[in-house]
Amino acid sequence: MNNSDLAEALASEHGLTKADARKYVDAVFAHITGAAAKGDEVSLNGFGKFKVKDSPAREGRNPSTGATIQIAASKKLTFTPAKAVKDQLNG
Repeated sequence: MNNSDLAEALASEHGLTKADARKYVDAVFAHITGAAAKGDEVSLNGFGKFKVKDSPAREGRNPSTGATIQIAASKKLTFTPAKAVKDQLNG
């Protein structure tokens, strides 16, 4: 499922136009992204949590040459599913 499929499902279930549903889907993801960029945790009851985690700088290896390289520190967005989602996935 992609953004268009999600918008189409939202439109058919709630009597919206596809264009309006697409705006809503895009807005939800924009707000999640904005909150994550500020370092906030986004918790959606019954679905899960999005958290920003810091990945420290480290050494790695170039697979083709075997040379040691520095990998810069970065931030990653992680998702932890809620218990209800885990239960549904595992039957």
